[in-house]
Amino acid sequence: MLLPFIREGLECGEKAVHTVDPRRREEHMQRLASAGVDVAAVQKNDQLELRDWSNTHLNGGQFNPHKTLALFEEVVKDAKTKNFSLIRFVTQMEWALETDLDLNELLEYEARANEVWMRHEGPVNPVICTYDLTKFRGDVVVDIMRTHPLVIIGGVLQENPFFVPPDEFIEQLRDKRAS
Repeated sequence: MLLPFIREGLECGEKAVHTVDPRRREEHMQRLASAGVDVAAVQKNDQLELRDWSNTHLNGGQFNPHKTLALFEEVVKDAKTKNFSLIRFVTQMEWALETDLDLNELLEYEARANEVWMRHEGPVNPVICTYDLTKFRGDVVVDIMRTHPLVIIGGVLQENPFFVPPDEFIEQLRDKRAS
């Protein structure tokens, strides 16, 4: 479902940054290749940056939201210096299930991440966080959706009518924790 989105960005000369389960890295590259992406070529010209959880969200073995957001901001700066007009991020989010992370921390991270992306000048780099619905509880998925201004449902990208701006969402989350 995301393959046309990814391929289109690469064909337009945009950068792709994918964060995947390290155990599924080869599978991810095969899926890209099956969609017509010359994986070796786009990696060689730095157009595809394939990261895994251990060097992104779980850098140092633990999740640190501030370090992770700073890392992504560095990725954006680096891409801009290399004249990429846009970066399309795709992140598999199951890393959160492999830690002792409180799911409220994940929700706050998602809201903060959107706050960071929304305040950038110029075009907004699309960030797609994928959640395996068989692995995350329904209430968590609903709250995660509330942190995003756009969502893909049934293969269709649409404005999210349930979106809550980051500061408001974080306030609601803290109120919920306190009660």
